[in-house]
Amino acid sequence: MAYIVTARKWRPSKFSEIVGQEHITNTLINAIKSERIAHAYLFTGPRGVGKTTTARILAKRLNCLNPNGAEPCDECELCKTVKENQLLDIIEIDGASNRGIDEIRSLRDSVKYAPTKGKYKVYIIDEVHMLTRESFNAFLKTLEEPPEHTVFIFATTDVHKVPLTIISRCQRYDFKRIQLHTIKEQLHKIAVNEKYEIDDETLTIIAKKADGALRDAESYFDQVITYCGDNITKEAVSEMLNLISDDIYFDVSDAVINKDYKSIFNITETIYQNGWNFIDFFTGLIEHFRNILTVTLTDKSDLIETSEANKKRYLQYKNIFSEGDLLRLLNYLNKSFQELRFTQNQKLKIEVSLTHLVGLEKSSTISEIISKVNNINIEQAGNSEDYQQSKKKSIKIEEPKTEIRKEIPIFKEPPPPQRIKEESKPEEEPQKSLPLNYEFILSKWDGFVDIVSNEKPLILGPVIQNAEVQNFEGNKLNLTGIDKDGKFLLKSHKDYIEKKALDYFGKKIYFDFIETEAKKHDFKREETKNIPETKTTVENSPIINKIISELGGQEIK
Repeated sequence: MAYIVTARKWRPSKFSEIVGQEHITNTLINAIKSERIAHAYLFTGPRGVGKTTTARILAKRLNCLNPNGAEPCDECELCKTVKENQLLDIIEIDGASNRGIDEIRSLRDSVKYAPTKGKYKVYIIDEVHMLTRESFNAFLKTLEEPPEHTVFIFATTDVHKVPLTIISRCQRYDFKRIQLHTIKEQLHKIAVNEKYEIDDETLTIIAKKADGALRDAESYFDQVITYCGDNITKEAVSEMLNLISDDIYFDVSDAVINKDYKSIFNITETIYQNGWNFIDFFTGLIEHFRNILTVTLTDKSDLIETSEANKKRYLQYKNIFSEGDLLRLLNYLNKSFQELRFTQNQKLKIEVSLTHLVGLEKSSTISEIISKVNNINIEQAGNSEDYQQSKKKSIKIEEPKTEIRKEIPIFKEPPPPQRIKEESKPEEEPQKSLPLNYEFILSKWDGFVDIVSNEKPLILGPVIQNAEVQNFEGNKLNLTGIDKDGKFLLKSHKDYIEKKALDYFGKKIYFDFIETEAKKHDFKREETKNIPETKTTVENSPIINKIISELGGQEIK
């Protein structure tokens, strides 16, 4: 028996054998069961996804003598005749070869004749968009009101080229690209039946090369079997199909992480020596970083179309790149890809682009930089003697409150009323009769300012030192001497200030900041009150070193 290619040998003969198009096969099965057969169908979609196959199965079922529900029996005389392409009642026409008005006129004349053996006369016109405008116009009336025994099935990959007057007279079915895992399952089924051993990574390579077309995947499968024989390997398949290895893309991302400039030139040379297309490489690289972004954002690899082994490798990048860095990388790659298409020396462009990619530094937000600078400044200030003295001073202020809190557990088992009045009153009296008024706050204000200035010297220090106590009514303290920017900073840290006031004064105080013209303040005198004055240079300033390392700056002398 003559050799039959896989695409023909494994062509579905029933609706249940069609894969990846369940939304269409289920609709057609329901239409057959309910006897709602339309007079014209339009099947549209990418190449190799089952349009013509579905049309043939539908035509065979409409003429089957012993149907099995909505499926053809494949055993009666008419089903066997259809399988051998010898049934006169099913006419397949190539729209690209019979696109003239004369062929359409002949078809229109043959429509009025009744079928010879079957129940329906089915016309399957492939690539119907290739018909001329005159042919479509001559076909309109026949398509709108054909005889009851006639069914038209049109198939096309470019539905936008079909006139709307034709589309409106048909039931349109849109076929979709077949998913990667569906193609892999079908190829694995074929390999098992044909007694070939093939691993998951090799099936993934073939399925990705097919780009959603099962017919293309089956054709590549035949090529792989012919090239590799019984020993099918991932490397051999990549070589035969001249595909870029996934390891190349992982090498690029590893070079970006490790800042390895040397490996970039080795990668470029490998691509050049293997004759791989630089455009295809850049397309795959963009998809590679898109996969990393997907894993980073979703913490899973379900949305990645690749082998199971590669999915595990992508999961290792989950906490390495930040979302902002990946968006910068993808944005840069997209711009470089547009430039690569119009450059003459693509190898040089690839080398320069990948070198820039490795050189991109990790980004930091403004809030992260300010937080790091504040921490460094606090550590630097904490080493000074004045700061240690101020810290001891603040601890002493809090001692009375701490002692009172230590006595609180005594009241879990209260003594007799007479004893409480005599013994506990002298201890609680200082806390209850604390002179928390304007004069008391004013006398203790400098100590409170020192604490806030030492803890947040860059953000709140200069502003709180300029503020003046205006009045204190109830538990509300009004501060003046604050400009617009200072008011914004103080309101942004209001919770922090009120918490510090509670710890310092021993009572909840609500602050109100009144915007006024801030007085000129001698920052030089007061800022050096708690921080020793030193000459700020790159050598002795951790703040400057941190800014240079984060933002890539340099000292200008």
